[in-house]
Amino acid sequence: MEVVIITGMSGAGRSTAAHVLEDSHWYVVDNLPPAMLLPLIKEVEGEHQKVAVVIDVRSRAFFEELAQSLSALKKMQVNARILFLDSADEILVRRYEATRRPHPLQSGDRIFDGVTRERKLLGDLRATADIVLDSSALNVHQLGNKIGEVFAQLSDRGIHLSLLSFGYKYGIPYDADFILDCRFIPNPHWVPELQPLSGKDGAVAKMVLDNPATKDFINNFLHLFDGTKDGFLQEGKRYLTIAIGCTGGRHRSVAVSEFLANEFKNQKIDTTLNHRDLDR
Repeated sequence: MEVVIITGMSGAGRSTAAHVLEDSHWYVVDNLPPAMLLPLIKEVEGEHQKVAVVIDVRSRAFFEELAQSLSALKKMQVNARILFLDSADEILVRRYEATRRPHPLQSGDRIFDGVTRERKLLGDLRATADIVLDSSALNVHQLGNKIGEVFAQLSDRGIHLSLLSFGYKYGIPYDADFILDCRFIPNPHWVPELQPLSGKDGAVAKMVLDNPATKDFINNFLHLFDGTKDGFLQEGKRYLTIAIGCTGGRHRSVAVSEFLANEFKNQKIDTTLNHRDLDR
């Protein structure tokens, strides 16, 4: 039996995740108290091989009950994963303002205060989650596709990489497992003939990748990744996000992420690549 706990920040996409898995023939239960997780699994065992449970953890007591339930499932040798949906605070505030609904932890204060309380409460849970997805830059359809992609990949036993180039001036991705900072590399933006191009163009890629410091940087990261991937697999974390950043997310980060994507694909590692800020 596969069990997925869908949780995370209110407004980050928990309902979307539940709908995607339900459409993929998972047995989905919404708003289940954590203490009821173990009885539910015992009840449906033998009838359903894939169970997804949406849990809204809004108190320390709920968090402790969830930890106890997950520990019991582990003893039963049930494969349980935590999917944590996240988003930037300002995005969550805007989403609540758009729906004109109060945040569940707002308590008469500002929406931002409710988001802050929830983030503090869920900090430990986010740190232990198997999969963290940041929906800040995604609409509901893009998030649905991303979730479908993740769970299609997790059906096998290999490791799967999502590479994401980004610009620091637009914010750091929330869901990154590794963050590579390329701002030490000379910037093609300041070369007039290269400025309108991107890291996908050969002239920009050559300037970035031919730099000896860039070569050392990439080789050192590949060595680091090679030394950690088996540990991630042993811990059941098979979906990793590697974020590669530069100032604007157009030149250096794009060139390095394109190179890394090809390198990982040559190693027969399932790899997807997205350029978050390329067209900004």
